[in-house]
Amino acid sequence: MTIQGTGWKHDLLLALCAMLVVLAIHAISGFPTIADLGADNDSMLRLVEVRDLLAGQGWFDLHQYRMGLDGGFVMHWSRLIDTPIALIILAFHALGAGAAAAERAAQIIWPLSLYGLTIFVILRASRRFAGADVAMPALVLSTAGLFFLGIFSPGTLDHHNVQLLLTAASLWLLMEAPFWRPAALLSGLCAGLTLAVGMETAPYVAALGASAAVLFIFDEEERLTARNFGIGFAVVAVAVFVATIPPATWGATQCDAFSVFQFAIAALSGFGLAAIAGLSGRSTATTRLVQTLALAIVVSAVAIVFFPQCLASPYAGMDERIHTYWLNDVVEAQPFLSVAVNQPKLMASRYVTPFIALLLIALQGRSRRLHREEAIAGVLLGVAFAVSLWQVRGSTFSVAFAVLPLSTWIAGIRLQASAAQSWRVSSRIAAAWLVSLNATWAGVAVAAQSVAHRAPTGPNSDADHAVTCGKAADFHDLAAMAPTTVLASSNLGSAIVMFTGHRALAGPYHRNVGGNLAMLDAFMGTPDAARAVIEREHVGLVAICRGNTEEMSLAQDAPTGLAARLLKRDVPDWLEPVGTTAGKPIAIYKVRLNPGAG
Repeated sequence: MTIQGTGWKHDLLLALCAMLVVLAIHAISGFPTIADLGADNDSMLRLVEVRDLLAGQGWFDLHQYRMGLDGGFVMHWSRLIDTPIALIILAFHALGAGAAAAERAAQIIWPLSLYGLTIFVILRASRRFAGADVAMPALVLSTAGLFFLGIFSPGTLDHHNVQLLLTAASLWLLMEAPFWRPAALLSGLCAGLTLAVGMETAPYVAALGASAAVLFIFDEEERLTARNFGIGFAVVAVAVFVATIPPATWGATQCDAFSVFQFAIAALSGFGLAAIAGLSGRSTATTRLVQTLALAIVVSAVAIVFFPQCLASPYAGMDERIHTYWLNDVVEAQPFLSVAVNQPKLMASRYVTPFIALLLIALQGRSRRLHREEAIAGVLLGVAFAVSLWQVRGSTFSVAFAVLPLSTWIAGIRLQASAAQSWRVSSRIAAAWLVSLNATWAGVAVAAQSVAHRAPTGPNSDADHAVTCGKAADFHDLAAMAPTTVLASSNLGSAIVMFTGHRALAGPYHRNVGGNLAMLDAFMGTPDAARAVIEREHVGLVAICRGNTEEMSLAQDAPTGLAARLLKRDVPDWLEPVGTTAGKPIAIYKVRLNPGAG
């Protein structure tokens, strides 16, 4: 297999050009994803979290005090993402920019920088996967695929883009390990960091670690790969644990965020693999297999004995009403069948190209033994695709990883065309390009849906119209009012906290159980029940966004509840409309006779 150790400057330049083209597209259109953040609640709350950090909130204090019940709740996010965003804002402050301009700069620079770096990583991984020059198809497919994923758009400050970059980098570096000495160590570092950022990447990290171990089991020459990967993975676990967890809570287990559980498993598995590989010497495959299985048994035993609560489904203990009225409507948490039935455009753009890529690897495996790089990428792509069948969020990774076999396929057909030009080969090239672009399949789905004249089956079944009221101007009137607690649907919570000085009772986060249940009790209960909740929680204002599908869903299931009445403009006498509600994106109602408000 040809070693592609050169050309990184060329790939970096290509990635930079792609990033600048996308930047120009967004700039010409006025940065629409910043002007209207829509349903991007996580990016809004991330910016609020950064603001709080810059305003003096403690490094270890992850409370979101302006959301939920009185006192707020502790977020499960990592300061590792807050830090670079805050540094960008501070840098522009130092250059004389105002707060709004500095934040806007961070909203543009941060996701687009990650976009360019991810394209670069995919270009390098594609070269290694193919063992040939596949730069052009890899560039086009990665640029287009990542663009339509939307996680690198300006304004996107959520952590999923960082996780994709780190996971893709870990894959590429593991593929590079035999040819570049520091690669395996860096691969382990990236794997540890992506896990520290969020638990969503645990399946991919496990696949990468297992790949490093299996390579060592079958080939003693991979000893350094396994040793260095394990060291990098464990060292990051130690560093993150010390840097982001306050000493007072080192013994507290958090299943949804980096804590002693993740630290113990990562350190034990990482240092354990490094020890086995480092002390193995000239051992047999059987010996290495037995040692690795023993390590896996020890790690599993530690998890079962000391952290059994983290082995259940991540949503096992969730209140059934929150599951029904929030989780079931979170697009990224939907399983494949739900997406296929309700959102064919999303299904086509997220599942078809990874499936084709898996078929290409399988066909190669039937005709010959897969190369080392093909096997590693195939395992990670297969795991990502399997995760996407459970929750559509996994397709973010499978779409990106699919670029490797797809670009290799296109490059192979192009070589055939250069050797023997004919209309058949040219047609094959065109067809390969078309089927490898997820935008093609999204267009096919839209066309098929329009021909069938199919309408959304329910208020939450159309991802393109999931929420309205995502612009700062929508919250202008609310922001002008004295700070208090606002009762609104959960998918308005982050916007209320970002655009106003109020506290939002509800917010789309699984740790905000009390606030979300209070919102459901108020909006779905009778007016008297709603008033009791409002008085108990010292709510001063009620806000309704009439195009918000969450409110439509609550009204549909509770036709006599407060949300349904307000949508029909049937206002209880203890609520007073603020100004005119006609033509306003958000209707605001002030609570009367509520001395505890504010």
